[in-house]
Amino acid sequence: MTTDVTIIGAGLAGLTLARVLHVHGIPSAVYEAEASPMARAQGGMLDIHEHDGQVALRAAGLTDEFRGLVLEGRQAARILDRDGSVLFDEADDGTGGRPEVQRGELRRILLDSLPAGTVRWGRKVRGVRPLGQGRHEVAFTDGTVTATSLLVGADGAWSRVRPLLSDAAPEYTGRSFVETYLYDSDTRHPAASKAVGGGSMFALAPGKGIQAHRERGDTLHTYVALTEPRDWFAAIDFTDATAAAARIAREFDGWAPELTALITDSDTAPVLRPLYALPAGHRWDRVRGVTLVGDAAHLSAPNGEGANLAMYDGARLGEALAAHRDDTEAALAEYERAMFPRGAEAAAEGARLHELLFGDDTPHGLFAVFTEDTRTPEPSAGARRS
Repeated sequence: MTTDVTIIGAGLAGLTLARVLHVHGIPSAVYEAEASPMARAQGGMLDIHEHDGQVALRAAGLTDEFRGLVLEGRQAARILDRDGSVLFDEADDGTGGRPEVQRGELRRILLDSLPAGTVRWGRKVRGVRPLGQGRHEVAFTDGTVTATSLLVGADGAWSRVRPLLSDAAPEYTGRSFVETYLYDSDTRHPAASKAVGGGSMFALAPGKGIQAHRERGDTLHTYVALTEPRDWFAAIDFTDATAAAARIAREFDGWAPELTALITDSDTAPVLRPLYALPAGHRWDRVRGVTLVGDAAHLSAPNGEGANLAMYDGARLGEALAAHRDDTEAALAEYERAMFPRGAEAAAEGARLHELLFGDDTPHGLFAVFTEDTRTPEPSAGARRS
């Protein structure tokens, strides 16, 4: 089977690309390893930015649907000291340019906007090989293959398409998040609920922090940040949820109980999320018939920009292909020329944000993010994985 545009990965980047192509009358096929749209949880809250994420959704013709997902009040932000005292508290007055939505709901409107059969579920890539003349063959673990004249890797950090373009591989950043959830927090965990407030909360110290966000209803989604080597986390038995939570919480001995309760009272087993990044300024020479979008192209430590950049990549690539229908290589070159510096800039800003969150001057240096007119991305809770 041959398709004009083959997209590997049905995350936000791949789906935005498929949708923008569809808007312009260009068919595509999206291959996704997951068995169905509901195969796993799709992460937490995303703040969708005016200058990239919302631009992408306009290109996809989905602004109204997006607005219907926005959770009012979730742009509120507060910084707490380790004793629970409030150092900074900013209410959401409805004027901010980063409305909050649930990742899973955003993905759903993208999926629903595509023609039936566009996404091929349960198709995990085994390998990819060039066929010459800019064509590639994708082999799947179920034994099937597909050939394409344009292959787009939207398959995230551990992309199987990236090796066609680059030898770069993600490296551990030296920091990991541990993810927890508290459900029905207003009634079952009132002290923690009050501490988090109506939006995002940051309780930080050099090298570590407890960061939470209020999701739909009164669910509190927490990312506990620790700057430790992989071996340190490997010594923790995460199959024993109670013991793992207690071990992580021990790093916050003496902190307010309403903060540590976000770890120890979790209604889910704590999940380890090691943070990886591609080399700063990652790029490649133009290779005919293939390119990358999103984390496959410019993975960096989570900084609130990843999902926005992924959708923006997808939209810009789709628009370039529509503008150069008879010259795919011109479209890919135009897209990559703008994407490389965009990804490098976001990674640099993300590094600065992580220094503000976890550096020696935290939490005081973080105030600048909220009070100064800078290009630094506003931090999402836990610099949410995006």
